[in-house]
Amino acid sequence: MRILIADDEAIIRMGLKAMLIDLGHDVVSARDGAEAIEKAAHRLPELAILDIEMPTTNGLQAAKAIYKKRPIPIIILTAFSAENLIEQASELPIHGYLIKPVEPAEIKAAIAIAKQRFADVQSLEEEKRKLQLGLEARKLLDRAKGVLMSQGMDEEAAYQAMQREARNSQRKILVVAKEVILNGGL
Repeated sequence: MRILIADDEAIIRMGLKAMLIDLGHDVVSARDGAEAIEKAAHRLPELAILDIEMPTTNGLQAAKAIYKKRPIPIIILTAFSAENLIEQASELPIHGYLIKPVEPAEIKAAIAIAKQRFADVQSLEEEKRKLQLGLEARKLLDRAKGVLMSQGMDEEAAYQAMQREARNSQRKILVVAKEVILNGGL
């Protein structure tokens, strides 16, 4: 994987980079959150590990900005285990939280968990999107049936008329339903 790491402490950054390279990853490093945001846009990492306390832009701000532009799994790295920071991180698209110093086994496990949590979230988002589209389509069809029913058709006849029109004109039924609503009928 191409992993973006951001930490303002050079020694930590170098140590993380070495660990990740030993685990077989390609590493892009940044000195602070602002640089991490810029590098995420150009280098297209598949995962980010961001220190929570950095100058200019902290890890939480960077996580929010990176995820907004191109969602990827994000792990927050910190020397602090303060409740307020954990609470702030839990309100963001964070998929893991590590406390320094980090061992290779811990980082390997955190990456695996973050990738899976991210995949789960993406799957739920896709399912949500499909359900919303289905609901919108259902509402559209119901409105179109209502228009046709106001002209004397029963519900089944209204639906069949739209199906027939869609089939005969080789268009989708939702296109026909929109036209029925716009034109007040078939």
